[in-house]
Amino acid sequence: MDLAYVCEWEKWPKSTHCPSVPLACAWSCRNLIAFTTDLRSDDQDLTRTIHILDTEHPWDVHSVSSQHREAITCLEWDQSGSRLLSADADGQIKCWSMADHLANSWESCLGSMVEGDPIVALSWLHNGVKLALHVEKSGASSFGEKFSRVKFSPSLTLFGGKPMEGWIAVTVSGLVTVSLLKPSGQVLTSTESLCRLRGRVALADIAFTGGGNIVVATADGSSASPVQFYKVCVSVVSEKCRIDTEILPSLFMRCTTDLSRKDKFPAITHLKFLARDMSEQVLLCASSPTSSLVECWSLRKEGLPVNNIFQQISPAVGDKQPMILKWRILSATNDLDRVSAVALPKLPISLTNTDLKVASDTQFYPGLGLALAFHDGSVHIVHRLSLQTMVVFYSSATPRSVDEPAIKRPRTTGPAVHFKAMQLSWTSLALVGIDNHGKLSMLRISPSMGHTLEVSLALRHLLFLLEYCMVTGYDWWDILLHVQPGMVQSLVEKLHEEYTRQSAALQQVLSTRILAMKASLCRLSPCTVTRVCDYHTKLFLMAVSSTLKSLLCPHFLNTPDKSPGDRLTEICAKITDVDIDKVMINLKTEEFVLDMNTLQALQQLLQWVGDFVLYLLASLPNQGSPLRPGHSFLRDGTSLGMLRELMVVIRIWGLLKPSCLPVYTATSDTQDSMSLLFRLLTKLWICCRDEGPSSEPDEALVDECCLLPSQLLVPSLDWLPVSDGLVSRLQPKQPLRLYFGRAPTLPGSATTLQLDSLSRAPGQPKMDHLRRLHLGAYPTEECKACTRCGCVTMLRSPNKTTAVKQWEQRWIKNCLCGGLWRRTPPSCP
Repeated sequence: MDLAYVCEWEKWPKSTHCPSVPLACAWSCRNLIAFTTDLRSDDQDLTRTIHILDTEHPWDVHSVSSQHREAITCLEWDQSGSRLLSADADGQIKCWSMADHLANSWESCLGSMVEGDPIVALSWLHNGVKLALHVEKSGASSFGEKFSRVKFSPSLTLFGGKPMEGWIAVTVSGLVTVSLLKPSGQVLTSTESLCRLRGRVALADIAFTGGGNIVVATADGSSASPVQFYKVCVSVVSEKCRIDTEILPSLFMRCTTDLSRKDKFPAITHLKFLARDMSEQVLLCASSPTSSLVECWSLRKEGLPVNNIFQQISPAVGDKQPMILKWRILSATNDLDRVSAVALPKLPISLTNTDLKVASDTQFYPGLGLALAFHDGSVHIVHRLSLQTMVVFYSSATPRSVDEPAIKRPRTTGPAVHFKAMQLSWTSLALVGIDNHGKLSMLRISPSMGHTLEVSLALRHLLFLLEYCMVTGYDWWDILLHVQPGMVQSLVEKLHEEYTRQSAALQQVLSTRILAMKASLCRLSPCTVTRVCDYHTKLFLMAVSSTLKSLLCPHFLNTPDKSPGDRLTEICAKITDVDIDKVMINLKTEEFVLDMNTLQALQQLLQWVGDFVLYLLASLPNQGSPLRPGHSFLRDGTSLGMLRELMVVIRIWGLLKPSCLPVYTATSDTQDSMSLLFRLLTKLWICCRDEGPSSEPDEALVDECCLLPSQLLVPSLDWLPVSDGLVSRLQPKQPLRLYFGRAPTLPGSATTLQLDSLSRAPGQPKMDHLRRLHLGAYPTEECKACTRCGCVTMLRSPNKTTAVKQWEQRWIKNCLCGGLWRRTPPSCP
């Protein structure tokens, strides 16, 4: 475990950020981090502030004045990572969502209130989706074997079984409040006491059962008092939310029953279920002013012994032994330094048995560890069941050279810097901590968990987690932290190999996600940088192809056979004629009729297709150079076939409206550029199409392609967006020091230098990468950029045509690569 970067606040003259008490922190599956601070002004007024940042651009933090009157006690992301709940010590709960789907623009339009009753626990209702990871089957070929869907019921369902959205919270006075979001936008809120005798609840946590029930654990803060558990059932009756509660078995911490340590740990400081959907296991931490002790408990069904007399009276009792639920301690630590924060894993690794022996024998794996932060500044990763220490990190240790005498090291004065809040990423490969000075630290957690692993085994761990992100749609930034340049080639090849083993239907679903994943991996190595251009271009080509084909309409609405797009693909694959007009004869041209304004609005996309075909054919004589962008397309029969289909569509649309055709600069006025390019493209496609045997392009084709630059002006393509992210610039054992609100000058590397050579230099005209429009060197329009690949596009559409709106709607929430959008500041000359 090592430090990747730290980010802190700059000193301001009239106000300053100070850590809030308590300090809340949450990490979403999209790798967005939310945390709280109090903004203190000169007149000592406090503004409760929520900060949201993307882990790739931590300096670009979005700070929002939460309007909470009291300290914020809880932050909680939803399952999609696009909405955030905040709750405070006055009983107010707010729901935050992205404004215009921008990761650095947030607004609150929903909420609920329990007047004057502080919230101590908060959670979204479960949506019924649970995926189990089977580590022991990581070598299986099918994703269905590695990641299985677990039967799990939502907390509440609408008509038809659709899960109902909402949240549940527990207050300090022992109330449970549930708010339900109706499809109409209305919020139904109901409040109920957890039990008849209400008492103070200092700590609480919420978990869910497979049957759709909710389990709430509470403690009054004293280790001498029992930890209580309650079952909560939520239903809707007569358009009103109803809450039913039931008391479950409670427990006393083991340390309070030990006479030698009965009064040593007077307070329970942390109470957490091991996972939101694991209500049978709970973690407890009891503390004194200087030390702590952690215990892990498990709820089990145990047989109730029956006296022989009752067995004789009722023989059925003897056949079926009565069962009761009982808490049993799994493990406990020895006396530790005082625990300041706890972070639990979110990776749903399936353990077949919760027995301690099984837990201790299980292979060390990131998702099996939970993090404990201590007041001495250290962080321990311990096994979530056995509580054995797996790896240790000392944040307060100052690095020094081997030759430096220890006596010269400055002595630290005052309390050690320690984490007040921590969160593990969704793959447990990274840890974020906010310390008592308000500084954010990002730590890498090695897949080996401090143990020596063979390179092949480390690659298998990373590959397994990449596949998990591919299946779930979660962001994989934290996995990239551990990918070294030498690993990239092997990971990309193995990822593609595993992908091709899946069913055709699943491959189609994951086709864009695996391309985005390969592109992000190839950014990390100077040897594979040009492949990033190819993967981004293929994503764009697939999007253009599917959008243009979707505009085709069948001539008769009740046509039972294939769609026009499918027929186009079938006919173009069957007819290998190099004459574009002969291919057109076999198509029903009436299906290609579109409105003239629509065709004109699509001209920029059609121009890109034509320019790309020309560039590929002109680069064929240099196909021996893999460092040239576009190299992989020259042997990709699927992509060449896609381009061939689009050329046919463009030719037909050009007959309807010639001004929508791609514009070429030719040396001859009589040159039919479209026919020439289609003829050469078809010859190249025949060499590598899937249906026939692959062969090398003949010399005649290469010679014709050599002549292309003398016949047509070959355009310079805008290959790669400029990405100012961190992950390709992070170096092992060399943490970066960053500041919130100030864009850094990041150190370069061989990889970033090659990436920059494929991007537009500062001051050159910028390009809208989705609309293929030139924005000028200093765009006046508001723009947004992808948090991952750096793709830039205008925030507002300049075109109102239906077809263009359909194209732009594809990218409202996410970029081509699946990354989130963030608003970019205006460019200045």
